[in-house]
Amino acid sequence: MTKRALITGVTGQDGMYLAELLHEKGYRVYGLVAGQNNPKAELLAESHPYVEIISGNLLDLVSLIRAVAHAEPDEVYNLGAISFVAYSWENARLTSDVTGGGVLNILEAVRFYQDSSGRQVRFYQASSSEMFGKAQEVPQRESTLLWPRSPYGVAKVYGHYMTINYRESYGMHASSGVLFNHESPRRGPEFVTRKVSRAVARISLGLQRTVTLGNLDAKRDWGFAGDYVQAMWAMLQQDEADDYVIATGETHSIRELLDVAFDEIGIADWDSHVEIDPTYIRPAEVDLLIGDPSKARTVLGWEPTVSFDQLIRMMVRHDIEDQTANRDGVST
Repeated sequence: MTKRALITGVTGQDGMYLAELLHEKGYRVYGLVAGQNNPKAELLAESHPYVEIISGNLLDLVSLIRAVAHAEPDEVYNLGAISFVAYSWENARLTSDVTGGGVLNILEAVRFYQDSSGRQVRFYQASSSEMFGKAQEVPQRESTLLWPRSPYGVAKVYGHYMTINYRESYGMHASSGVLFNHESPRRGPEFVTRKVSRAVARISLGLQRTVTLGNLDAKRDWGFAGDYVQAMWAMLQQDEADDYVIATGETHSIRELLDVAFDEIGIADWDSHVEIDPTYIRPAEVDLLIGDPSKARTVLGWEPTVSFDQLIRMMVRHDIEDQTANRDGVST
């Protein structure tokens, strides 16, 4: 029988890559989209016509119960969240409600469906390396103490432990992927990797002169989103649910990101193209995140396939094509 999957956050970069992966594997794919006349739903319908869009909201338990009942899923992937860390200080309440409380709501909807239908649903929760925050060991692994340093990180910790609680309390096949930073040409322009790749593309085309950033010494473990959705799927194919760190095991600074991005357009000395604005520096900075993906490698057989250098160059090349098309008035 054809497997069925429901994805929350389907219009984000992870949701789009995951929908493609599941479609290729023969799944019937359902995507939860909040709000009527949502422009993202229209774009998704154009790019991913095989996804059946269901209206629902992580803040509305009744809508989630209806969505799960309609999809009758074998697997649910909860990728929905307010995921821009900087915004979480501006609106900590909404971030907590959606990114944290939304996990409880979707877990409840899945549990209700299981109880009423007698069918088991496998559940994936998108946890985050931001939960480690003030990292207590390097590299970070599944057993590392969580010490979040942003409202977003705190909300993710809540959702992470709630997933574990439902697994242990109700016997649900509920797994969490503690994903370290993962990027792609589909990343939103508010995130630093895409902000840099887009700015570098525009600088190469003479459309702007500088890019404004914050802490250039912050370090992250960056991978390719297309690789990371493979790990999500692999977790739900295991006999037993569990939690996994998904990372490359390498760390790179914002400075290194700039080195690679500007090198792609032939600029070696980028100092004159970068301005520093202290308002972009977080109230509580996370200085060094680097994951240990040993468990995922051993149990899931998962390995990243795209290097940091390849990832950043891919993003810059995409943005050069995109900006060129926009400049020339070509629809993309």
